[in-house]
Amino acid sequence: MENVTDICKLSEKFGIHAEYKQEGGFPSFLSRMQGKDVMVLCDLNTQIYAQPMLGSLRAAGVKARLFVLEEREPVADEKTCARVSSAIGGSDYVLAVGAGTLNDIAKYTTFHLGKKCGVLATAASMDGFTSGVTPLIKKGFKITENAQTVSDILIDFDILCAAPRIMTGAGIGDILAKFCCLTDWKLSHLLTGEEYDEEAASLMRTALSACVDNIGSITACGREGIDSLMRALLISGYAMVIAGNSRPASGAEHHMSHFLEMDFLRRGQPIPLHGVKVGLGTMVSLHMYHRLQTIPQAFPGKEAAVSLAEALPDSAWVGEVLSSLGCPTRFSQIGVSADTVRDMLFNCYKIRDRFTVMTLYNKYGLMAGAADELMSLFY
Repeated sequence: MENVTDICKLSEKFGIHAEYKQEGGFPSFLSRMQGKDVMVLCDLNTQIYAQPMLGSLRAAGVKARLFVLEEREPVADEKTCARVSSAIGGSDYVLAVGAGTLNDIAKYTTFHLGKKCGVLATAASMDGFTSGVTPLIKKGFKITENAQTVSDILIDFDILCAAPRIMTGAGIGDILAKFCCLTDWKLSHLLTGEEYDEEAASLMRTALSACVDNIGSITACGREGIDSLMRALLISGYAMVIAGNSRPASGAEHHMSHFLEMDFLRRGQPIPLHGVKVGLGTMVSLHMYHRLQTIPQAFPGKEAAVSLAEALPDSAWVGEVLSSLGCPTRFSQIGVSADTVRDMLFNCYKIRDRFTVMTLYNKYGLMAGAADELMSLFY
């Protein structure tokens, strides 16, 4: 499969071994593990996939053991990371069997222990697989910490296609967000002179387009669609490396997500999937871009912003995609108050010093005339 070859070759350029499961499993990975002491990390949900991986390692003569986090929904916080760090002990490699949280825990703990890690992905749910940072909850706040970049990414379509649909929905929510963040980045370049890396942006656009072309297969959790989605999620991380920052993958929609995460943490409530919140933010950003042409007043950059918006899809289409995978399409469905969402509209742009469509609306007094409409449509 040409696409598989492409992503494997691209991964090699960034020092990451990506391998798709063959009839014989993951022969190259098993060869790479010879002579190592491997700890396989999983939780109660992913143990069903960790056990066969453990068996394969042992059958190949690799010293390996299993460590199970006794929760179905573990959290990447100080307490959990301390438990995993202690469990790693003399092992020199950790294979996380999971998606976002387990991957984050493995990357963080091995970074601080000077060891290597990899991941057997159990859902195409987020774009942090290939990043060198990890979000971690410390003292009730979510912060970004340096982490180990994975050495290996193992991809099994039987596992990915069987993942809970909402997790696939979170993944496509994170990818459809690239419509907005790439536009935010270009807008900032035109209005503020911020550096814009065309190589990174082009790489991300190509991966995004492939997902749009295969959207039917993605919503059906078919192999071709999940392949496109997983490749896009990996490429998102590589685009960030090329750009030297998260601009190719994060814009106003991510600022909205981060703002809401802080609200959930303050209230001590479980945080919805990252891509679920980002998907909602994407719908808001798209609508904000499209309504610019209906605003009669002049403001700096209006012509450029309206022109950029012409290439963007309608927010309703994104809502249909997300809804088909069981994702919410209104903020009220994820357990946040109307007051919090309204506060988000006026203040989330302050989270990062980056110019986005949200900055445009708030800097030039446009949000006051848009907030009620946005609340009506998305709350």
